[in-house]
Amino acid sequence: MLRWLLLRVYRIPSTPSKPTPADLGLVAEGVTLRAPDGGRLHAWFLPAGGATASAPGPAVAVMHGWGSAAADLLPAAPALLAAGLAALFIDARGHGASDPVDFMSMPRFAEDAAAGVTWLRADPRIDADRVGLVGHSVGAGASLLAAARDPRVAAVVAIAAMAQPAELIRGSKGLTPAPRRVANRVLATIEDTIGHRFDSFAPIVTIGQVSGEVLVVHGLADTTVPARDAARLVDAAGGRATLRLVPGAGHRSVEPFLPLVPEFAAYLATALSHAPVEPPGPVSLTATREPPGDG
Repeated sequence: MLRWLLLRVYRIPSTPSKPTPADLGLVAEGVTLRAPDGGRLHAWFLPAGGATASAPGPAVAVMHGWGSAAADLLPAAPALLAAGLAALFIDARGHGASDPVDFMSMPRFAEDAAAGVTWLRADPRIDADRVGLVGHSVGAGASLLAAARDPRVAAVVAIAAMAQPAELIRGSKGLTPAPRRVANRVLATIEDTIGHRFDSFAPIVTIGQVSGEVLVVHGLADTTVPARDAARLVDAAGGRATLRLVPGAGHRSVEPFLPLVPEFAAYLATALSHAPVEPPGPVSLTATREPPGDG
């Protein structure tokens, strides 16, 4: 009964399919990927100019967050392409134009991101050793998990990632007033449903297992996942991650991050060239007061 209620509460909301690349004047190829359960994943591949089978180039797989879709992140594509990066924008299962599923989880998002990385490496226009991941929210945590499982992933940009999903769920409005034993039962039921323990995929654990470069990006106006989570992630990476905080940016909307995408794209382009990375200028957590609202 509790599992049924949780599936109802955490059911995947309807997700957008607009804009399309054509709406933004972008040239894209429609791609179909396969998830481990056989589900069909819709994606758009945007090739970088000049990359060919004889001169393959770098690429990134881009993963949206919960209740979102690839279409929401498409406005970042021009800056990625301008930096010489091909990009694969993926609809996770149950989102956008991909096949429906009963439930999704961060591990399932990570499987879908990994399917995108596999597809990119098989394309002759892509240098298989110069593939990275970009993720937002749950997609950011999934990108860290996918990279932790795959040491060939050369770089990750994680936007608005939570540190520990169990903490976020326990602190939600529905569970905060509940007795601890009830909250523990809810968390245990979620773990049983998704088939993974939270500590096995929590970003605060997986970020320390990533071999490539990591840029952690977070909005100071994020009231869903506090900016202190980003600082905790960078600390957990043990010096292998860079923190970039963005004043005025909240959680769900990627629009406040868009002016900084050229900066992040340049970071990725350098990281995927295997050259020493000059990290973007960080913003101190104490330098800018977090304003109210989630943007």
